Parts: sequence; C-alpha cells; structure tokens
Amino acid sequence: MIELYYWPTPNGHKITLFLEEAGLDYTIKPVDISRGEQFEPAFLAFSPNNRMPAIIDRAPADGGEAISVFESGAILLYLAEKTGRFLPADVRGRKEVTEWLFWQMGGLGPMAGQNHHFGTYAPEKIPYAIERYVKETNRLYGVLDRRLAGREFIAGEYSIADMACYPWIVPHERQQQDLDDFPHLKRWFGAIAERPATVRAYAQAKPFANRPTITEESRRILFGQTAQNTAR
Repeated sequence: MIELYYWPTPNGHKITLFLEEAGLDYTIKPVDISRGEQFEPAFLAFSPNNRMPAIIDRAPADGGEAISVFESGAILLYLAEKTGRFLPADVRGRKEVTEWLFWQMGGLGPMAGQNHHFGTYAPEKIPYAIERYVKETNRLYGVLDRRLAGREFIAGEYSIADMACYPWIVPHERQQQDLDDFPHLKRWFGAIAERPATVRAYAQAKPFANRPTITEESRRILFGQTAQNTAR
C-alpha cells in the first residue's frame, strides 16, 4: 500500500497519474498547503522541504521497513523502478526518459510555477516579471513541441516523462499559452487527457476542488517562508 501525501497541484497530479496507470493500491492523505499542513512536524519528518507530494511505501520491493520518498521526480523514479513500468530498462531509453523528467523538474515546472505566481498570486502585478515568465513558458512549450514532432510521446512509449510534464500543461490558459501555436504538443496533450487513468487521476482532485480563495493568511503561509518559519 502506498500512502500519498497530496494536494491537487501539478506535482500532486503527477503521482496520481502514475498510481492509476500502474494500478497500485494507494490511499490519499490530504496536505492542505493553504492551511500550512505541510509544516506539521509529522510531515516534515519524511518531507523535509515542506512540500508535497510525498509517499510512504508500506510494502517496498525489498520486503523491509516502509520507505518514504519526497520530491515528485524522485517519487516517479522510485515507483517506476518498483513496478518495472514506464521507465525503459535499456540504457539509451532510460537516458531519454530521465533527461526529460529532469527537464520538467528543472525547467518547465519552476518556470510555469513562477508564471502562475506573478500572473495570479502576487499582490502586486509586476509587468517585467509577468512578461519574463510568460515568455520563458512559451519557449519551453516550443522545446516540447519540437520534441514531440514525429513521436507519440516524449520518449517514444508513454513514460514518467509524460506524467511529469502533462500536469504542467493542463493550466496552459492561466500560463497565457495557446495550444494551437504548438500542434505536436496539442496532439500529445489530447491523447493523454483521454487516457482512462488520467481521467481517474484527476477525479481524485474533486473532493478538494472547493479550495478557499487565497487570503492574506494563506498567502503568508504559501509565499512568506524563510529558514526561521518553515516548521511549527
């Protein structure tokens, strides 16, 4: 059994995508980040960066004690290795998948995240910052679009690279991106959206859909963290 510490963000969706595709038994443990639950000592004990998602695998492959994993990319790699699925066994195929997984972790996710922050959440609209991250998001969409030319999925077969990238494309309108400008990406996006496991994964978010509007308190919790105030 996998315990998934989750909130319906792009990084949270990555893990439900894998779990639903692989058919693993799992239970969701909500971590309401707007209320600061990511700073609870019990959560920090296995997710020291006070971020979700994180997992605890109660039945690891080695038969030993439970294993906890934090960071969404590390979780995807762990689950792929545990199941032997969605990560090629050959050195060249594995190399391609991990390249694009790390591309998402180091590029698409952080840049789109800053796009969301300055365009939606920042109390002051800073034109330079908004333009900077909208343009960088656009550049990254272009990189992915070119990669998908002539390929069904990012690394050939459906893989954890696709699962990592897809949730960050879902909010493309909020990122001020038009998928019609990226025909290969748009085709890929539609194909993943129609997968039954994708539908099931996003259905897991429905109980948490009525999240409260960002308040000054939740803004302080989400965006006012320092080394001194990240633990309770």
